Amino acid sequence: MPPVDERFVEERFVRASGPGGQNVNKVATAVELRFDVAASGLPADVKTRLLALAGTRLGADGRLLIDSREYRTQSQNREAARERLQALIAQASIRPKRRRATKPKPAAKEQRLTSKKRRGGIKATRGTRVDRDE
Repeated sequence: MPPVDERFVEERFVRASGPGGQNVNKVATAVELRFDVAASGLPADVKTRLLALAGTRLGADGRLLIDSREYRTQSQNREAARERLQALIAQASIRPKRRRATKPKPAAKEQRLTSKKRRGGIKATRGTRVDRDE
């Protein structure tokens, strides 16, 4: 999969939460990566699968939002966000296999019917009373 075209990627750095001490309050290390799916040069079928995979990460403007704040450094978060975007695009580029309709074989039908008959017989005998006077 070729790298993502930079024209369709927009990065914004924000302050992260979590570990990092005073550094967290000073430095904007978390990255919000926005990818414009509609304007990108991806094939139409890949775009539709990507939009379906995006789910809640898709904004009202049609951009895919990937947030990364797991590392303490800006560069590591940036790299992690880009890797996640690349993985999503790679997953969307895989065509799902078409399902072929199949019919059950006659032997399988017969087996199902005999097991139903046997089970029905077991259930039918539950209601009958057994005389113990014999």
